[in-house]
Amino acid sequence: MTFNGTWKIDRNDNYEKFMEKMGINMVKRKLAAHDNLKIIIEQTGDKFHVKESSNFRNIEIDFTLGDNFSYSLADGTELSGAWTIEGDVLKGVFTRKDNGKQLVTTRIVQGDELIQSYDYEGVDAKRIFKRG
Repeated sequence: MTFNGTWKIDRNDNYEKFMEKMGINMVKRKLAAHDNLKIIIEQTGDKFHVKESSNFRNIEIDFTLGDNFSYSLADGTELSGAWTIEGDVLKGVFTRKDNGKQLVTTRIVQGDELIQSYDYEGVDAKRIFKRG
């Protein structure tokens, strides 16, 4: 499927401001900006298996489109929500468990790049990955 592959972080756009809005402290923001994140996505129909590895952690996540699940960000922020597909876009709508605020994440493949976008309280950011 479109999202299948190994994706390595290439660059960030407005990621520092996004993390600040999320309430992530300065030290963690500085570290996260250089996390060397690699994502391996395996899609079979509406089921996804995602492996994330970075300088800070290695996790594996399984989810089915439309089904709610819980997820912890690298800084420990707990979320729950679901991924759906809208056209070529994988869209995740998540609610923070600590404050009830919404985080919307999208993934789209354009050429040899996976663009992961975030929207939290009006702050937009992107992390761009190259196929690796």
